[in-house]
Amino acid sequence: MTRSSPSFAEALGVWLKIGCLGFGGPAGQIALLHRTVVEEKGWIDEARFAHALSFCMLLPGPEAQQLAVWLGWRLHGVRGGVAAGLLFILPGLAVMLSLSALYIVYGRSEWAGPVLLGLKAAVVALVTQAVLRIGGRAVRDRVGALMAVAAFGLMSFTIVPFPVLILVAGLIGWVLGRGATAELVAIESTPRRGTLRTVLVWLVVWLAPVLTALILAPDSVVARMGAIFSGLAVVSFGGAYAALAYLGQAASALGWLTPVQMLDGLGLAETTPGPLLLVFVFFGFVGAYQAAAPEWAWIAGLAGGLMAAWATFAPSFLWIFAGGPFVERLRGRPRPARALSMVSAAAVGVIAQLALWFATHLLFRTGESLAWGALKVTVPDLASLDAGALGLTVLALGLTFALRLPMLALVVVMVLAGLVLKGIGLT
Repeated sequence: MTRSSPSFAEALGVWLKIGCLGFGGPAGQIALLHRTVVEEKGWIDEARFAHALSFCMLLPGPEAQQLAVWLGWRLHGVRGGVAAGLLFILPGLAVMLSLSALYIVYGRSEWAGPVLLGLKAAVVALVTQAVLRIGGRAVRDRVGALMAVAAFGLMSFTIVPFPVLILVAGLIGWVLGRGATAELVAIESTPRRGTLRTVLVWLVVWLAPVLTALILAPDSVVARMGAIFSGLAVVSFGGAYAALAYLGQAASALGWLTPVQMLDGLGLAETTPGPLLLVFVFFGFVGAYQAAAPEWAWIAGLAGGLMAAWATFAPSFLWIFAGGPFVERLRGRPRPARALSMVSAAAVGVIAQLALWFATHLLFRTGESLAWGALKVTVPDLASLDAGALGLTVLALGLTFALRLPMLALVVVMVLAGLVLKGIGLT
């Protein structure tokens, strides 16, 4: 640390400010954490911040929130990590719950259609940009490129589930890592006493609401959501976009949401502060609301949104407080390091498939799903091409890649563009 540590109260104000201003997805949030904690406050030095970031990138789940937890923990122990992690997501959680309720009430109104169409076009551009950015970091050799292509093909044209793909990629990397050399990493010695107790405590914190729902109402949508989101928290390597691919499979299969609704939710999540995985709150809220009896719909929606948030973000505290020393030791060993690199490469292919999925459902109103055993393909109806959606998508791609418009500005411009198209009768 380069300067004296802050008081706990001073740190609380900073964590809340970061939670309220954390727009721009993981890249923007990590940059905000760095600018505030390293450059402005000097609470953590550059080397220690980089070390923490590389560790969080290896974990499943929202790496920006995990980095916030690590920073808070480094400054003030467990209470600091809990405070930083919670304040990082609470502002965005409140906004997303409110937007989910507004979507249910006004989602099919005349003005909502063009707004959501503009948001969806922005999402296609942002996911495409994520493929290129993450691919540039994760695919470092020919084997990694082949893994990314294979993952794209398997997710696009087969029924192979996302967790299986991740496990196979890791296994291949483990085998290829035999005899290889890993990057040398300086690892601090960490006492192991109390690690088991920490694991048990945070497992209970994470799983208690999920198990309670499964015991009291095992057949409810909220209970199933708790189980699925908790499982996703363990395998969601590759960031939010990769996790969305698996969740999209599950949500469609269980009938929680339509593809159009999932696109709407992601568009709304792009406009809120906090991790992009807050889109799961929308999925949980709207999915539980639609599945419940009318008299219980709003209660079920709120319970579904909160369950999705809890099962998604609570594991981050377990990974940081208990799993940090173990995972950091793995980084110095060749085979685990190679396995994790293959998982990252596979995630690039998964994100590319997600971009294709979003674009197909945005640009074409209808299509046909074909299946032959384990193979599947979605063939869009070319006659159903939406000219307005195509124009907005081209505009979003141009603003993103040619003008390099910041994310929040892109969202504002695309919403306005959607309203303009509505005004001139093209949507």
